[in-house]
Parts: sequence; structure tokens; C-alpha cells
Amino acid sequence: MRRPAHTGAGDLPALSRAGLRVRALSMRRQAGTGEDGTGEDGRDEDGTGEDGAQENCRKGSVIPVRVFLIHIRDPQFYALPAATRAKNGNIRVMGFPPIGIMSLSAVLKRAGHECIMFDQANPETPNAVIIEEIRRQQPALVGLSFLSTTSYPYAKILARQIRAADARVRLAFGGVFATLNFQLVKLQCPEVDFVCRGDGEQLILDLLEQLDDPAGVAGVTWAKDGQPVHNPNRMLDRDLDQWPFPDRDSLPLDFVESMPLDVPAVLSMERFTTMQTSRGCPWLCVFCDIPTFNEGKWRSRSPQHVVDEFNHLQALGYGSVYFVDDHFLLQPKRIEAICEGITEAGVTIQWGCEGRVDSTVQHLFPAMAKAHCRTLMFGIESGSQRVLDRLKKEQALADVETAVANAKRAGIEIVHGFFVVGNPDETVEDMRATFDFAAKLRLDTFAFNRLCVYRGTPLWQEYVARGLVTEAADWYKYFKCSEIDPTCLPGEVINAERSAGLRRLFVYKLTHYPLQTLRLLRRFLRHMQLRDVVYLIVKPFLGNGSGPTKAEVLTRTVDHGARKDAAAHLTQASDTLLEDTVETAKAAHPGIQQEQATG
Repeated sequence: MRRPAHTGAGDLPALSRAGLRVRALSMRRQAGTGEDGTGEDGRDEDGTGEDGAQENCRKGSVIPVRVFLIHIRDPQFYALPAATRAKNGNIRVMGFPPIGIMSLSAVLKRAGHECIMFDQANPETPNAVIIEEIRRQQPALVGLSFLSTTSYPYAKILARQIRAADARVRLAFGGVFATLNFQLVKLQCPEVDFVCRGDGEQLILDLLEQLDDPAGVAGVTWAKDGQPVHNPNRMLDRDLDQWPFPDRDSLPLDFVESMPLDVPAVLSMERFTTMQTSRGCPWLCVFCDIPTFNEGKWRSRSPQHVVDEFNHLQALGYGSVYFVDDHFLLQPKRIEAICEGITEAGVTIQWGCEGRVDSTVQHLFPAMAKAHCRTLMFGIESGSQRVLDRLKKEQALADVETAVANAKRAGIEIVHGFFVVGNPDETVEDMRATFDFAAKLRLDTFAFNRLCVYRGTPLWQEYVARGLVTEAADWYKYFKCSEIDPTCLPGEVINAERSAGLRRLFVYKLTHYPLQTLRLLRRFLRHMQLRDVVYLIVKPFLGNGSGPTKAEVLTRTVDHGARKDAAAHLTQASDTLLEDTVETAKAAHPGIQQEQATG
């Protein structure tokens, strides 16, 4: 369930639209492990099978190479807490782990290759350090993995810097944005040798075997004799149990479980990671590109393999996990088996997930709570049925009320609602109905984001047909719908109504659900400074300044080269301007920053 607004739901890039890519064959699950600690297929109990991979290298069946994988971050969407280091000495990051490159790293290592990962959230490995390591270690391939439109400028900046420093190293782009825009990306970024499309696990293994001539590698766009070549698409693989658990040990970072609010709200200080138990979502909401990326299909891992990973994570000391599935609440028998397996195994990890309010698995909410599901997030979007229909959500307001009530009745501690405002054809009355509707729901937390449009979504195609955007000039940009769609309310009206609506919502929550609200604030206060919690509460009452936010101004500068021409290509801006803008954005991006360490 891709979040429609530019704040996102988390960063899940890889050389594919990654999430968790895990490996264990059905016969291993049925037969158990062998006396030597490996499965019958020769794989270690952690799913890596590294001994077998090393043996294959010794026998000559695999020629090991060194690969660098880099997770590209939009600096708006992570933060560094005041206590910057964990007890183990790792840098703390408030944001989701780069599970995509972690998954590919595990795949590469099991095959006998060497993989070194970098995350742009790590202040100790800025671009200059990464480039110096490329010079020093001479990897055979450098993969830059990023999710969305807002990360693309940062990927391009780094790719150009790498190419300027090393003319020979092979560069690859991957992720949802690269997959959906592969032809245009290759034309705009000739510095990049390969644009990798779709699932990345088998693709990267095949590519390493054919770096000099990738004509036979499905899912790769490259250039031959100066002309782009688009190899056939790679077939979607439904066997998600075949891949190893992500390599969570090779990045010197500890991730803090938090919610991406104005001041990131810390949910726990347990050791935190993410997991993907399925890929895709079959619903065709107008703002989402996931059905396009996944060809309208939903694929899942087996219940036993999900439970195996829970056991693995508990043994490593993890206490909190969030599922990054686009829609977890499908297939009741699968969910029931996962919950039973977690309970029977004595796993105590708390976990969270998201899904649709019209799910048929709501009778399993008590079982989920018993299995330590602490957080459940719903894509509610609007309190106006007319707006929901415009967004093609295929859900009713009554579905929302039922789902939220069932989740709280089942004992799920945090129930979150995603909402969007600034929708096409939305009126002031619709917006007010949305905030009043949200206030009356037993939601613990909520987010109201401006609807944005980007290429790959049905709404983008509508806007192309209406002449509001053009494929040639705007393909790499994202827009707030209110900036380009005359059927949307003006931005200043949206901001004013959002502030007023939040004020009404907060007052209603405090007066009608005081215990629920106080329990949530007490959770925040365990791990946050009092002033930050107070700021979260009083911000809607402080009023809104007019005009775009600093982040919006910076993004516009990146997109348009500091010019008002909305059709300007990113490549028309100088690299110096882009780099200066990135550094400014990093210094200004929201979150708990260094001033808190001294405050």
C-alpha cells in the first residue's frame, strides 16, 4: 500500500522494489535441519548457506567479485537522534533500514561474492568517503538503490561524482522509480551502465556473470554502440522463500523505531528492523504505482518461513519489527498460521503492519494481538465517500469505522490512520468532514499529507490526458496535486483547513478519549524529550506561515534549477547547484538534529 503523499511510508529501495527476499526451500521447512546445523539443501539455519557458497567458489563454479551497494536517501525522510550512538557504538538513525540492499547483499554473499553496503543516512560515510572507497577497493559493480522521484536527484548526483572519479567502474540503478522510468533514466543518465528493472535477486547474480555483455540478462537496460538496449522483462518469481534473510549485520547503523511526524515520534528503543512477508497489492488506487510495478500481482512468503525469520531475529536480540508489505491483511489462513507459529515458538518480538480497512481477516485481529502485533496502520485517506470514490479506494466509510473498532477491541495498542488532503474535486466541506471523521475514530495516531502525483500512477496518466503534465518534460518530477490541478483547492486553503481540522481533532481526542491519548503520550515520553512531545501537541495551534515550506523550496530548486520554468529538466541544472542544494537540504531536513544534543 504505497503512501500517496511525498512523506512516504518508509524507504524500500533495492536494485529491485525490494523488501524482504528470503531463502529456504519447502523440503527444508518440512524436514527440518540436519545434524550439522544445515538444512537438507545444505543451507545454514540462518538461511545464508555461506559455507556452501564458499565451497562453490573453491570448486570454480562461481568467480567471486566485489560489489558495492548504496542506499540513496531523501534527507527529508530520516533523522539523527540526539543520542547519536547506540551502546554497541553504531550510529543511530530514525528511519527504516535499507532492507533492499540488505537483501541483495545476502544473496550475493551466499553466492560467494563480496558485498559492501553504504547508507546515505550514515554521517560517517558521505559521498566523498564512498567515492574514495570505490577508488581504493575497485569493485566490479556499484549499485545505487532508490525508491522514488524525490530520491532520484541524489542518485544522479552520486552517479556523476562516481563516474568523474572512475571512468571504468560499472554503475547500476535500481528500485521502483528506475523500473518505471527505465528508458528515460538511461537517456538522462548515460553515466549509468545498467538500469535494473523489477526484482533484483536473480537479476544481480545474472548480471555479474555477464557484465561485459548483458544481452542475455532479462530486466536490464544498457547501451550498445551508444544506443540504448532494453532487454526483455524478467518474469515475476513467486517463490519468495528461496532467498536468504537480509544481511542486517554489515552496516554499522542501529535503526530507531519511530513515526515520521514533524518531530519523529519514538515508539520504542528495542532493537528494530523491518521484514517483508509479501510483495504487491492488487487494488488500483489512483495515487499508487505499486500495482504497475508488481504487474497487479500479490506474492507472499510461506507462513513457516516468516516464523523462521522471527526466530532468527529473536536470537539476534531484536525486539521490534515492522512489516513493509504493501498489504499484509490478505489470505486469512496464512495470517492465522503466522500468528500461531509466532505464539507457539515463544517469540516475544513486537511487530506492526499495514493494510486495507475492507480486509476479510479482521476476525484474526485478536490472534494478531496475541502474537504481539502492536501497531496496525490503515490507509483511510478521506472522511468523504465522494473523495474515496474519486481516488478509487473501493472502500466505504463504514468499513473504516468497523476496522478501527475491531483493531482496538482486539487489543492492538497503536492503530494509525493515513489520510490525504488536497485531492482532485475535494471541497472545503470534504476536508472538514475528513477531520471530523478522524476525530471520532479510535485512532491512536494519524497523518494528513498533501496528495502528490508522480509517473507510474493512474492519476499521472489522467493528468497527462488532461494536459496538466507532459511525459517529456515532467517524468522525473512529483507535484502536489493542488499546484497543477485546477479542481483541487488552493494550497493556502488546504493548509488553513488542515491546521483548523487538527486543532478540532486534538481537542476532541483529549476530551472524548483522554485515557487513550494519555497512554500514547506516556509511550512517547519514555524515549523523547518533553519539549518535542509538547511541540507535537501544540503545533496545530501555532498557525501556518504562507507559501511553500523550506523543503518544498529546496525540492523545487533541485527540480527546476532555481528557475521558474516548471518544464526544466534536472540535467539543465549544474552539478554544483545540485550538490549545494543537497547539502542545504541535509542541513535543513526536519527531525531531531544536533541542536537537541546541546539543548
